[in-house]
Amino acid sequence: MNAPEVSPVILELAEYIAAAGSRALPPEVTEKTKHHVLDTVAAMVSGSKLLPGRRAIAYAKSRGGVEEALVIGSKVLVPIELAAMVNGMEAHADETDDSHAPSVTHPGAGIVPAALAVAERFGRNGTALLRAVALGYDVGTRFNMSLEISKWAAEGHGTHTFGPSFGCGAAAASLARLDATGSRYVLSYVGQQASGVGAWVGDREHVEKAFDFGGMPARNGVLAAGFVKAGFTATENLFAGQRNFYMAYSGTRNTNINELVRGLGVGYEIMRTNIKRWCVGSPIQAPLDSLYELIRQHKIRASQVEHVLVRVGEGPANTVNNRTMPDINMQQMCAVMLVDGFVSFEAAHDESRMTERRTRDMRARIELIGDPEFDRKYPGRQGEVTVTLKNGTTLFHHTTAGRGTAENPMPRAEVDEKCYDLMAPVLGTRRARRLVDTIWNIEAVRDVKELRPLLTA
Repeated sequence: MNAPEVSPVILELAEYIAAAGSRALPPEVTEKTKHHVLDTVAAMVSGSKLLPGRRAIAYAKSRGGVEEALVIGSKVLVPIELAAMVNGMEAHADETDDSHAPSVTHPGAGIVPAALAVAERFGRNGTALLRAVALGYDVGTRFNMSLEISKWAAEGHGTHTFGPSFGCGAAAASLARLDATGSRYVLSYVGQQASGVGAWVGDREHVEKAFDFGGMPARNGVLAAGFVKAGFTATENLFAGQRNFYMAYSGTRNTNINELVRGLGVGYEIMRTNIKRWCVGSPIQAPLDSLYELIRQHKIRASQVEHVLVRVGEGPANTVNNRTMPDINMQQMCAVMLVDGFVSFEAAHDESRMTERRTRDMRARIELIGDPEFDRKYPGRQGEVTVTLKNGTTLFHHTTAGRGTAENPMPRAEVDEKCYDLMAPVLGTRRARRLVDTIWNIEAVRDVKELRPLLTA
């Protein structure tokens, strides 16, 4: 029998995954990776108190099992696959986790929980964690970009579950110290689990969406690495030959498997990943930036406002148009910004504000337009806001690159402030401050399990 065909690209990618644990990151990549680890940890801590997080924690408590990794926001230790899934759901319980526009993914919500769980299981240090997380962003985003992602998404596939599963598998393989063959097997097991349907847009309570974006990819990747670590073998040709992965998922569309290794070790995709300034859906970020600037520059008070016109892309507008959940409702969040002069985590999740008279009246003055021309702009997710005051004055602001995007990144101090504010109500001020400082200096952490006392609530 002839030797099975193996894609040269997958051989190269597997070698890269296997060597990632011993490969130093450039200083700027190390710093950016810390931003995303901290940002995702903050999302998990705050998300542990939201509905998806509470239900995931309750599920974990009901399952039990070998005590390998912590369910963040609790005192529960469970198997790593379950910890990764629950912590992934916590990470996307809110709309505060990061996003990578070119691959249409929220990579941190799955990759960071997956890496944390496996690092706990094997007692890895902080440096190994950072390298595995950066690797996960590189691998997961490239898998989506190897497909014609816009057409693929338009056909109903769930981009947010798909690529991140591969990123989680790569991070887990690195921390499990699998060789190139084992890393290739992990990719194969992830490929067999890869799935996802864009119907998550209809999830009114954010519970399934939290699983789809964070919990499912984290579980898939950790499970795949666990199989291989336990001695499971896999097919050699999932990505080449007859009935291969790309044939199954591409249909008649173009694919570019070479995208999987494009610029590896030179261009790091975590550098192109966005951190949200506001704890709301991505399409709302730029309009809130614009409103905040207009309020700051012109000292606008809500009582002065006659009408607000918000213009974003057609697709983003459909996603956030008068939704039932406040943090993904464009009109509600803009109304809160005008009434409060800011949008806090608490205000973004306060459903009672939806019926509060002052906020409701302001919401009625806000008009949202989805403009297809904005969908073609670069960088994406731009927003325009026109505020008409009762005295006839018209004020305008166009945000081309929202704060926290790759084109307009948040400095360490702003990430620190955001994350501390998210975690202090759950952990207390002293422990939140200590956790933030520990992650900024995570290279000094000899065993990731040292973080457990700081993450328990």
